[in-house]
Amino acid sequence: MKKQHLPEKICIVCERPFTWRKKWERNWDTVKYCSERCRRNK
Repeated sequence: MKKQHLPEKICIVCERPFTWRKKWERNWDTVKYCSERCRRNK
């Protein structure tokens, strides 16, 4: 995949877009937060 074609989501805490990462490959459907900081501040 090229970087400009990566899927994006909107973080439910900060409401900013974030793109797919390799470490989220297996569970991309369940990812809701852009970072650990947002996950802790839900």
